[in-house]
Amino acid sequence: MLAQVQYYGTGRRKSSVARVRLVPGDGRIIVNKRDIREYIPSEALIEMVKQPLVLTETLGSYDVLVNVQGGGFAGQAGAIRHGIARALLEVDPEFRAVLKRAGLLTRDARVKERKKYGLKGARRAPQFSKR
Repeated sequence: MLAQVQYYGTGRRKSSVARVRLVPGDGRIIVNKRDIREYIPSEALIEMVKQPLVLTETLGSYDVLVNVQGGGFAGQAGAIRHGIARALLEVDPEFRAVLKRAGLLTRDARVKERKKYGLKGARRAPQFSKR
């Protein structure tokens, strides 16, 4: 068997980490050994994951194999999208301009703010009572 060309990309979002492999194929997306429709319940999130492939017009030409850990569906979908965008850069550095303009190469740094002492949450104060 001839060694296949593979492109790798790591994506992160919130507390999720996605390791993405692009293999020449017919456009299937496999997440944690399951089809993406089986793994991610929301159609909107699936569309979000496909965004880098749609923008670079490579939607039918690569199979996307993903290992993703941590976080919930939204965080994982964001991590997968980031990983796919980074892997596409390895495919063709020309894609950088398109992906950068769409903001797909930037790691979304927003994470949950820690709870502070004396408060009920990160910023939520205890209920005020005059007496």
